[in-house]
Amino acid sequence: MACQQSRYHSFSSASRLQPRPSGVTIDESFLTEDKSTQNRKLLQKRRTLTGQFSMGGHLSPWPTYTSGQTILQNRKPCSDDYRKRVGSCQQHPFRTAKPQYLEELENYLRKELLLLDLGTDSTQELRLQVTKLRKNLAEEYLHYLSERDACKILIADLNELRYQREDMSLAQSPGIWGEDPVKLTLALKMTRQDLTRTQMELNNMKANFGDVVPRRDFEMQEKTNKDLQEQGQCPCPQLDTLRASYEEVRKEHEILMQLHMSTLKERDQFFSELQEIQRTSTPRPDWTKCKGEGSRQGPRSCLHVGPDSSSLSPHADVVAGGPERWQMLAEGKNSDQLVDVLLEEIGSGLLREKDFFPGLGYGEAIPAFLRFDGLVENKKPSKKDVVNLLKDAWKERLAEEQKETFPDFFFNFLEHRFGPSDAMAWAYTIFENIKIFHSNEVMSQFYAVLMGKRSENVYVTQKETVAQLLKEMTNADSQNEGLLTMEQFNTVLKSTFPLKTEEQIQELMEAGGWHPSSSNADLLNYRSLFMEDEEGQSEPFVQKLWEQYMDEKDEYLQQLKQELGIELHEEVTLPKLRGGLMTIDPSLDKQTVNTYMSQAFQLPESEMPEEGDEKEEAVVEILQTALERLQVIDIRRVGPREPEPAS
Repeated sequence: MACQQSRYHSFSSASRLQPRPSGVTIDESFLTEDKSTQNRKLLQKRRTLTGQFSMGGHLSPWPTYTSGQTILQNRKPCSDDYRKRVGSCQQHPFRTAKPQYLEELENYLRKELLLLDLGTDSTQELRLQVTKLRKNLAEEYLHYLSERDACKILIADLNELRYQREDMSLAQSPGIWGEDPVKLTLALKMTRQDLTRTQMELNNMKANFGDVVPRRDFEMQEKTNKDLQEQGQCPCPQLDTLRASYEEVRKEHEILMQLHMSTLKERDQFFSELQEIQRTSTPRPDWTKCKGEGSRQGPRSCLHVGPDSSSLSPHADVVAGGPERWQMLAEGKNSDQLVDVLLEEIGSGLLREKDFFPGLGYGEAIPAFLRFDGLVENKKPSKKDVVNLLKDAWKERLAEEQKETFPDFFFNFLEHRFGPSDAMAWAYTIFENIKIFHSNEVMSQFYAVLMGKRSENVYVTQKETVAQLLKEMTNADSQNEGLLTMEQFNTVLKSTFPLKTEEQIQELMEAGGWHPSSSNADLLNYRSLFMEDEEGQSEPFVQKLWEQYMDEKDEYLQQLKQELGIELHEEVTLPKLRGGLMTIDPSLDKQTVNTYMSQAFQLPESEMPEEGDEKEEAVVEILQTALERLQVIDIRRVGPREPEPAS
C-alpha cells in the first residue's frame, strides 16, 4: 500500500514563525479623502480581502512539509511491498494536514473583516482588534506546535511498540500468534525482574552457605559415628589406644608446662635474692667461738663477760653454762635468732653487775611507771622469777573487772605485790629485764603490750585460741588417754582453723611431730604440745601458731594496701579504708569494722560519723600511720575473700 498523502490548501509564502496575515495592510491616507473616494477604495479592499481569504489563499503560511512520521500500516518490515512504500515516501515528503480549529479561526476572521465597517472613524479600535487577533493567532499557533510535537512522540512510541510486536510475532510459534503483545511485554519484564532477584538470592546463598554441610549429610555422618561408637566397630583398631595415649601425653605436657613456669618464677626470685644477699650480706659468723673452745680459734678469742669484765681468756666461756648450755640455746635457731640469744646473754651479764638504775625523770615521754628522780635499786631477780611475776600479772589482769590502762595496772600490781616503797625498784628491774630478753615469749609480749606496741587483746585472743584448740583435741580423745591419731590430729586442726591453707596445716602437723614416714594410725601425745618450760617458753607447736598468726596479719594488711591502690605516704579517707576492708573480707560485721576504723583514725566509736554521712570524707589519715595502728590490734580475716554461693 502506497503512502497516503493528504492534500490541503497551503500558504503560498512567508515564514511559519510569523503568524500575522501577509495580505492585510492599513492605509491611513484614506481617512483624509472625500466620501466617494473612500467608498471606492473600501469596495476595492473588500474585493481584495475576499480574494485573499478565498480557498486559494490563507491568512498565514502553514508548514506544508514536515519531518514527522505517520503511523505505519501493519506490514512486515522486510517485505518487498514495505521497501517499495518506503521508497515512495522518500520521494514525496510527508505533508501534515492543517487542524480544523485553525481553518475555523481563519473563516471567522474573514467574516469579521468583511463585516467591519472600514469607513467609520474607529481606526484605533480596528488596530486594537487586529493586534488582539494577531496575538490570539500566535498563541494558538504555539499551542498547535506543542500538540504536534506530542503527536510525534506518540507516533514514535506507537511505531516502536508495533516493531516489538512484529518481532515477537516472528519469534513465537504458530500456536500463540494470537497473544496480546502488551501482555507478553509485561510478562517479559516481570520475568526479567524475577531472574535478577533469583540471581541475587543465589549469590547470597553461595556467599553465606558455601561452606555449610547439608543437614542430611551431617545427620548421616553423625548416625554413622554414633553407631560405630556403640558397636565398637572403629575404622582404625588402634584409635582408642592412640586417643588414650594422646590424653595422657597432653596432661603430662600441661603439668610440665606448669612446673616449667613455676620453676622460672622461682629461678627469677632466687636470682634476685642472691643478688640482694651478695650486695648486703656479711660473712657467716663462726658460732663455735661462743662455746669457749678458744684453742681452736687462735688469737681471735671471744670476750668473757663475768664479774671482772676486763679479763680476757682464750679458754673462757662467753655464755654462762659452757658449751652444753650454748648448744641448748642455739638448737633450732638461725643466725638472726642466735644474735638475739648472744645479746641476751651479754645483756643479762651486764644487768647482773648493776646494783642501781638511774631514774629517768618526770618527762612526758617517760612512761608513768618509770617516772622517778634518783637511783633505783636493782632487785636482780632470776629469769624464772621475772616470768612467774609476769604470769601472775596476766592472771590478775584477766580477772580484773574495772579496766584501766595497762601501764597503770602494772604499777598498781607492783604496789600491791611489793608495797609502795619497793614498787618503783621492781618496776625498773622488770622493765630492764623484759627489754633485754626478746626471745622469751612471756617477756617480749608483756613488753610490747606495756609500751603500746601491741594491744593486750592480741595476747588474750592467742591464749583463748590455744585453749580452744586443746579443748577440741580433748573432745576428740574419746578414751581420755591424752593420745590422738595423726588423722584425728589433722581433722581437729582443719575444723578449728577453717581459713588456714593446706600448707599451713602441714606446718602445724610437722611442728606437732608428724613426719613423712608417719601413718594416719600413729599416735600423738597432744597434751605435750601445750606444755611450757620453767622460763615460760612454749613448745614448737604453739610457737608455730603464733608465727602463723603474725604472718596472716601481715598478709591481711598487705592485701588491704593493694586493694586501696595508693602509696604509704598518701592519705586515705575513712570511707575508702572501710570499703577496702569490706572488699578483701566481705564477712566482716559492722561492729568489727567500726572497731578497726576507730583504731586506724584514733577516733572513739561514739564520735565516728555514720556510714554515708558527708563528714566521712573529712576523716583522713596517712596510709602508713593507719596500717601501723591496725598492726597493733587483733586484726584477722573473718571469712574467705570470695563468699561461697548460697546453696
